[in-house]
Amino acid sequence: MTYTLTETNAAAVQPDISYHPDEAKYKQRTARRLAENPKLPKSQLPSGFPSNLEGPIVWEGADWTSEEQWVFHLTPAQLQEIDNALADFKALNEHMGYISKDTFPLPTLSAILGSLAAELYSGRGFFVLRTIPVDNYTRSDLAIIYAGISSHVGSARGKQDGTGAVLAHIKDLTLSHAHEKGGIGNAAYTTDKQVFHTDVGDLIALIALATAAEGGVSRISSSGRVYNELAATRPDLIKTLSEPWILDTFGGQPGYTTRPLLYHEDGHIIIQYSRRHFTGYGTQSRSPDIPPITEAQAEALDAVHFLAEKYSLGLNFQKGDIQYINSLGLLHARDAFRDDREHVRHLIRLWLRNDKLAWPTPKPLQPIWQRLYSVSPEEQRFPVEPEIRRKANGATK
Repeated sequence: MTYTLTETNAAAVQPDISYHPDEAKYKQRTARRLAENPKLPKSQLPSGFPSNLEGPIVWEGADWTSEEQWVFHLTPAQLQEIDNALADFKALNEHMGYISKDTFPLPTLSAILGSLAAELYSGRGFFVLRTIPVDNYTRSDLAIIYAGISSHVGSARGKQDGTGAVLAHIKDLTLSHAHEKGGIGNAAYTTDKQVFHTDVGDLIALIALATAAEGGVSRISSSGRVYNELAATRPDLIKTLSEPWILDTFGGQPGYTTRPLLYHEDGHIIIQYSRRHFTGYGTQSRSPDIPPITEAQAEALDAVHFLAEKYSLGLNFQKGDIQYINSLGLLHARDAFRDDREHVRHLIRLWLRNDKLAWPTPKPLQPIWQRLYSVSPEEQRFPVEPEIRRKANGATK
């Protein structure tokens, strides 16, 4: 499929936009662009894109009245199954990359996790498993348990950096990794707010080893709901999102990649992006020698964020919970937080895919997905201590 960039910035100057969305600047940019072209809201949607998306994954935060609608509570018998599966896998004396449904057997819980996995792809797109007694295990045993349970939700694990790591520790690393060249360029490793975005891959799992002293609420939002409002009010921004964007690789080779952020594939609306690739984050500024984004793209970034925020749901993420979300159909964010000596927020992330239930991957994303899920069992690393994600050449991501 061939794409063309339809809007250019004559002065080749990056718009006035930063990682943290500024609502006043967003409204000013919208007013300016509508004054320049009042016909934008009357634009035609791109060919093949629906005027309205329906289905259970299209929801608003206000639609949910109780966390019991998405929380599954593990029983003592199920926790015993998990302990038995841990013993079974350890007895095999296999590399952890071989953790699977077969090597981590859960006789009764497996079917339940299978139905919850179907909920990720065909239902609301998220659930929380409560609660793993994380303090009862060594960090290594907990990694086996986490990967083992998750293998009943997603059959494939994705590598999260160039070294084959399939676990990523999400916590404040600004002090322990202050020596990193170029600083930390991802809000995930700070106490800062993470704005709405998606991760690569199909499914995201997060287990909470510890929660913050204050803040750090996990927020999710339906991409379909965001899409429907834009399709109804600003179809021109749907067009902008569905065309190619310049994604900064922050010193990689090549210096940037090009692809759309929005896809309509087999009846599914998929938004796939992280804002920092267009604005930079912290000391990791957007590369000055690559083409800037356009004013239309800057407005689209803010529109997606503020609509996702408007319709979001905050999850009461507790110690020992595992949160699973469909990263193809949902956007997610995190509030800023504060740690103290007794409470240091610490999550561990897995990227998963359920090969039997998976949505078709849009063609421009297929090379990324292929790299993500091509890691062999022997190549999979399970770091039990926090580290900065690295590219294959060792540079930080």
